[in-house]
Amino acid sequence: MGERVEQEIGALLRQRGLTLATAESASGGLISHLITNVPGSSDYLKGSVVAYANEVKEKVLGVRGETLEIHGAVSQQTAEEMAQGVRRLMNADIGLSDTGVAGPSGGTPQKPVGLFYIGISSHLGTRAVRHVFGGDRLENKEAAARAALGMLKEHLLGLGR
Repeated sequence: MGERVEQEIGALLRQRGLTLATAESASGGLISHLITNVPGSSDYLKGSVVAYANEVKEKVLGVRGETLEIHGAVSQQTAEEMAQGVRRLMNADIGLSDTGVAGPSGGTPQKPVGLFYIGISSHLGTRAVRHVFGGDRLENKEAAARAALGMLKEHLLGLGR
C-alpha cells in the first residue's frame, strides 16, 4: 500500500522548504486534522482557522464584505479570498481553503448540498475549484478534505517541475 497523501504532502513541503496554513469552513477543521496526523507536521503547518461564520471569514481572514454579499460564503471568490487571507495571516507560503454546503440542509438550486469550493494561494497566484459531492454530511466533508489535499499535492508536484 502506498503512502497516504498527507505523508506525501508533508514530504513535499519539507523538500521544498515551504509552509502551509489552512482556512476551513464547511470541512470544520478536517483538512488540518488529516495533515496533523503525520508526525512532525509542525515543521510545515503554521496553523488553521475554522471560519464557519461569515464574521470570522471577514474579520479574521479578510474576506471582503462585498464578496460575501455579492457572491455568498459558498463561492469561488470567497474560497480564493480565504486562501489569500490565511496565507497572509499566518505568513505561510501556501494557503489552502474550503467553503461549502455539507448538508443535509442549507442547499438551494444554485448552491446544492455537496457544493464545495477549494481554494489555494501561493507565490504562483490564487485559484479555486468547484466540486459537487453526492454523499451525506460526513461523506461530503471527507470528500472536500480529500479534494483539498489532492489539490495541494498537485500544486506541490507542479512546483518541482
